[in-house]
Amino acid sequence: MQQRRVRFGHYLAYGSNDFLGAGAMAVISGWILFFYTTFAGLTPVQAAAIFAIARLLDAVASPLIGYISDRFHHTRLGRRFGRRRFFILLAIPLLPSFALMWVDGQTFWYYLITYVFFELVYAMELIPYETLAAEMSPDYKVKAKFAGARILFGQISAILAGVLPGRIIEALGKSSADTFFYLGVIFSVIFMLVALAVFLFSWERPRDEIESIELATQKKGAGAALKRLYGDLWATLRIRAFRLHLGMYLGGYISQDIFNAVFTYFVVFALSSTVVVASNLLGAMAFAQLVAVAAFIPMCLRFHPAPSYRIAVSLFAAGVLGFLLLYRWTPVNLMLWIFVPVIVAGLGRGGLNYIPWNIYNYMADVDEIVTGRRREGAFAGVMTFVRKTTQAVAVMGVGLILQAGGFVSGSTTQTPSAIITILIVLAAGTLALLTFGFIVSLRFHLNRETHALLMDEIQRFKTQRGTEPTAENRRILEDLTGWPYEELWGRSARSAELKHMQPRTVETFP
Repeated sequence: MQQRRVRFGHYLAYGSNDFLGAGAMAVISGWILFFYTTFAGLTPVQAAAIFAIARLLDAVASPLIGYISDRFHHTRLGRRFGRRRFFILLAIPLLPSFALMWVDGQTFWYYLITYVFFELVYAMELIPYETLAAEMSPDYKVKAKFAGARILFGQISAILAGVLPGRIIEALGKSSADTFFYLGVIFSVIFMLVALAVFLFSWERPRDEIESIELATQKKGAGAALKRLYGDLWATLRIRAFRLHLGMYLGGYISQDIFNAVFTYFVVFALSSTVVVASNLLGAMAFAQLVAVAAFIPMCLRFHPAPSYRIAVSLFAAGVLGFLLLYRWTPVNLMLWIFVPVIVAGLGRGGLNYIPWNIYNYMADVDEIVTGRRREGAFAGVMTFVRKTTQAVAVMGVGLILQAGGFVSGSTTQTPSAIITILIVLAAGTLALLTFGFIVSLRFHLNRETHALLMDEIQRFKTQRGTEPTAENRRILEDLTGWPYEELWGRSARSAELKHMQPRTVETFP
C-alpha cells in the first residue's frame, strides 16, 4: 500500500504535542514541589506521598492504556476515529485538569486526586501519540524528522515553563499561588490546541496491516495478554545496549529532575532572591538548552553519541559547581554573574535531553538481531514508564530530604540547616547522577559505524543463513546485544519472551 506523503505541517503538528509531553513535565518538575510546600500547605512528606501513589497507579494504568489502544480498532469508535487518535480526541476536554492542580488552600486529598487524574489523562494522550510516528511512516529519515520536531518543541515548552511564572508575577504585581494557577490555565489551553492539531494532522496504519499483535493474543484472555505485555517490557532490559542507554538516560534526566526540584529553593532561600528571579534564570537556562540541541545534533554525528554525552555531562556539572562558587564567594553583582553557570548548565542540559532520544531510535534494531522481531512498542512503554517514575522518585526524594533537613513549609525564611540541605541536594544529588551516567557511557559502543555493521548483519541473517561473521563482527554484535552470537536471531528456544535465556556478557549495567 502506498504511503501518504508527510509534509511540513505534519511535522509541525506532531512536534507541537511535546508542549504537552515535555511541557507538563517541565512545569511539574520545576514548580510542583515548591507550590505544594509554599502555597498549598503540604509538608514535603505529604507531597512525596502524592508522587508515590501516582506512580503505583501508573504502573498499572500505562501498560493497560497501551493494551487497549492496540486493540481498540475492533470497536465502532476505533473504526471511526482510529485506535490511537480516539484517545487523543478523548483527552482534549480533560486536559484543563492540569489547571486544577494549582488551586491553593485545598486538602491533601484534593491535591492527590487532581494530580493522579491529570497523570492518567496525560498517559491516555501521550502513549497513543508516541506510536504515531511509526504509524505514519516506516521511513527512517521521516521518523528522525518527527523526533527532531518533537525535541525542538519540547525545548520551547521548557522555556515557557521557566519564564511564564515571572511574567505572570510582573503582570499581577504580586507573588502568590495565583501565579501558578494562571500558569496552569495557560498551559492547559496550549495542551488542548496541540492535541487537537495532532488529531487533525495525523493518521494511522490501515487496519489490514494490523495483524501481528492480534495473532499473539486472539486466543488468550485479557489477563494473559497483559501478562505477556509486562513480560515484553521486562525483556527489553535483557538487551545490553538498551540497559546502557537507560543508564545514560537516567543519569542525564534524573540529575535534571533533582536540580529542577531544588533550584527555586536555592534561588529564593539560599540566595535570598525571589520567584521572579528563579523564573528568569530557568527561562534563560531553557533557552541555552534550545541552542545546545542544535549544536549537539552534528556533534553526535562527528564524535558519536557516547563522547558527546560526556561533553554534555561535563558542561552541566561545571554549571552546578558554578552555582556553589557564587554562593560561597558572593560577588557584588551576583545577579549578573549567575547567568554564567546558568548558560553553561543549560548547554549541558540541552545535550542530555537530545542524546538519549537520538540513541533510542536504534534500540529496536539491536533487539531485532536478538529476537528476530520488531518491538518498538515495548521499548516505548519502558521509556515512558521509567521517565515518569524516576521523575516522581526524584521530586519525592528531594521533598523528604528537605523535611529531614529542617525545611519549614510556608515559611518565608529557612534555618541555616535547611539552607545547607538545599545546597547538598543541589550539588551532591545532581553530580552523583551525572557521574553515574558518565561512567555508564564509557561502556556504550553503539555509533554510526557499529550500527551500520549491525544492519548488515541483520540483512545477512535474513538472506544468507548458515554463513558466519568475521571475528570482529562477532565481538561487536555480542558487545551490543549482551548475548552469545550462537543465540542471536531467536535461535535459543526462538527467544520465547526471552524468559529462559541468560546473557553471557557479565559486565552490564545493573
